[in-house]
Amino acid sequence: MQWLYLLLAILFETAGTIVMKLSNGFSKLVPSFLLLVFYVASLIFLTLTLKTMDISIAYAVWSGMGIVFISIIGFFYFNESISLIKVVAITLIIAGVVMLNIINHLPQIETGGKL
Repeated sequence: MQWLYLLLAILFETAGTIVMKLSNGFSKLVPSFLLLVFYVASLIFLTLTLKTMDISIAYAVWSGMGIVFISIIGFFYFNESISLIKVVAITLIIAGVVMLNIINHLPQIETGGKL
């Protein structure tokens, strides 16, 4: 269930960012209202995710995948430019999220609360 909540948090955050662009600096009423609704929904689902998932994992996936989705939408829907450096950066974000998830499933080393 935690991954479903996280997916919903990511989708609502992505929708909020899209309507943020469409609100034209809060000058359009409907997108401005939807921006608030989507971001509140995103934070609600992120909060539910944090009940059972480490914050480092949840936040990395939430923010990282949000960046990836928005970059893709920006390119295809808003006709934003894409470059090799952007593709590399997005690939590194995805790699970081995957690595955090892999590390989370490895046996934990006891550090006594210190790094």
